[in-house]
Amino acid sequence: QVQLVESGGGSVQAGGSLTLSCTASGYNYNPYCMGWFRQAPGKEREGVATRDSFANAIYSDSVKGRFTMSSDNAKKILFLQMNGLKPEDTAVYYCAAKSLCSGNLYNYWGQGTQVTVSS
Repeated sequence: QVQLVESGGGSVQAGGSLTLSCTASGYNYNPYCMGWFRQAPGKEREGVATRDSFANAIYSDSVKGRFTMSSDNAKKILFLQMNGLKPEDTAVYYCAAKSLCSGNLYNYWGQGTQVTVSS
């Protein structure tokens, strides 16, 4: 059974930093088949950091230059380093993984971790 468990969320002031972690189990871990998403209250879920078909990291325009996705393959942990946080970054952040890396569907989702940024 695949489990993705996010951690590292919290409350910070604008300009601060957080690092989210996603620990995977029961999954044939491949960071190039994983990504980070977020959902703010009243808004649709959006991709924050994903991979294109060439395994290049793709960041949403709103976080480009501030967020960085990385991985510890030995420990099967996906990270999202978030710097220069803004109030508009407030959301529940989710880690997700694909069972078919070449496809577009993220089959597995974590439970989410709350990030709150105050001005």
